[in-house]
Amino acid sequence: MKRTIYNFRLLFVGVFMLGACNDDFLERFPLDEVSDETFWNTENDLQTYNNTFYHLVQNDINFPIMLGHHQGFDSQVASYLMVDGFADNLAPNHERHRPFQQVRAGRQVVPTTSSGIGNQWYGYRGWNLVRAVNIGLENYPNAAIPDDVRNRYVGEARLFRGWFYHHIVKMFGDAPWVDRELNIDSEELFAARVPREEVMDNVLADLNFATEHIPNDWGDGNDPGRLTRWVALLVKSRVCLFEGTWRKYHGGSNPEMWLREAADAAKELMDNGPHSIYTTGDPTQDYNSFHRTLDMSGNPEIMVFRRYVLGIRTNHVQNYYSYTGGATRNVVEDYLCEDGLPITLSPLYQGDDRIEDVFVNRDPRLRQTVLHPEDSDFYLYHNDDGRDYPRIQGQQGGRTSSTGYHVIKHYNALDMIGKAFDNGEFPALIMRYAEALLNYAEAKAELGEITQGDLDMSINLLRDRVEMPHLDINPPMDPRYADDGISPLLVEIRRERRIELFGEGFRYDDLRRWKQGKKLEKPDMGIQWNAEAEARYENAIIFTSVDPENGKTYIDVYQNTDWADPVFDENRDYLWPIPLNDLAQNPNLGQNPGWE
Repeated sequence: MKRTIYNFRLLFVGVFMLGACNDDFLERFPLDEVSDETFWNTENDLQTYNNTFYHLVQNDINFPIMLGHHQGFDSQVASYLMVDGFADNLAPNHERHRPFQQVRAGRQVVPTTSSGIGNQWYGYRGWNLVRAVNIGLENYPNAAIPDDVRNRYVGEARLFRGWFYHHIVKMFGDAPWVDRELNIDSEELFAARVPREEVMDNVLADLNFATEHIPNDWGDGNDPGRLTRWVALLVKSRVCLFEGTWRKYHGGSNPEMWLREAADAAKELMDNGPHSIYTTGDPTQDYNSFHRTLDMSGNPEIMVFRRYVLGIRTNHVQNYYSYTGGATRNVVEDYLCEDGLPITLSPLYQGDDRIEDVFVNRDPRLRQTVLHPEDSDFYLYHNDDGRDYPRIQGQQGGRTSSTGYHVIKHYNALDMIGKAFDNGEFPALIMRYAEALLNYAEAKAELGEITQGDLDMSINLLRDRVEMPHLDINPPMDPRYADDGISPLLVEIRRERRIELFGEGFRYDDLRRWKQGKKLEKPDMGIQWNAEAEARYENAIIFTSVDPENGKTYIDVYQNTDWADPVFDENRDYLWPIPLNDLAQNPNLGQNPGWE
């Protein structure tokens, strides 16, 4: 009897185990693909998933937040080297730069779609980055890892989401806020845009989480590596400065809070971060030398850069850079004289009758930004072709400029010599420490609480690199800016930002957040055009006009073109239009004012 009971129990246990095995068999997951049920387990899984974000933002057309140089042929538009073409720093007049010319002239039209070259700043094609982040955020809790480890990757994901939303808001204002994974039936797909201030509250929450949880160092050598907490602080200072000044000058609640967040984030980076201003003690080369190098690793000022490697990812920005046309007279005249005074006040200014005169007694950054005729051999410009520079459009051979002011700041002949089309390896300097110093000084000045000590720990470090006089707390007012409605000190802080960050993609956004769009109504001029210039630049094809303020004649880049007589509609042009296809799919988005 006992044996019978024992055999029954064995049979029962066997049947039970068989049933359990069958259930496991039926619930087994595919071995040849990754699934949510099997993936989100370890720190390595989270790290691998977050690599997706770094991969996505290499597409500078769809995700222009970590703007580098878009791959290959499209480098002529999607590169930070070109973005100043939207504003008054560069004067491109090549057909490939038509998108910049349209915006610069105030003749932008409502696009049909947000995709394609020239429309990358519309950004609405980039929502799959937000979707990828939201999928990650829903699944990170599944990993059996400590919370502090998990939150590193949560912070990394939220940094990308907040950064992208800032881009959408700065271009379009109100935006659809989505913080969960959507499907084809989700109501959010057809919802109205969320008010700007509500979106930015969410952005700030994302950035705060990122700065609190991303590690100071991932242990990856930062070469270029993952985004660190120090980068997150710089992103936060940039975003908060934009939002604070936008609200101050355009209207909005609590701009002071945003400005203080900007200052505090920058100060944390300045006080405790590992970064510093690059200098070797050579004021004639230190400013542009690291912008022109093919190897950006190991530089204490460079916080984020992107490598380009033959056979993996390449660009063509060095050759396309000629299509930027050249620096404008407007920006060239903004460089101070070596006594620290603007050209309107300094007795050292030598005028602009000849291009060589422009560089005399000026801030050394001018000669490291614009090509001096005597420096052609030093820079191997253009591939050391032996021609005299500058060369003006219409002259045969060599590299020509629409303004006469060839930009030299990022020039590297070694990235062109012997390389095939689209095979350039020029790296992209995406974020550098100098911006933190400028953000800090501006935020403190906008708050009305800046001190000489603040200037000495920020802007004056940048001036030290080029041996320029320190900025004093009470500078004289430059007459050219007397009608801007801001203090002389803020004029000089904004000038310093323009000069230091020339050609790095900031000028257009700065003018918009300061509500200074009217500055874009001034035509883009080049070098002075007199009898000597006419003889010196034989066969040049240019248009000219007379400056009514001094009676002198200058190259007028866009005269007799579609982009002549630029306009800026204060009621429309601070925000961009929503593409028609997006409106057709979701009419509840609504069009921005003036673009209906």
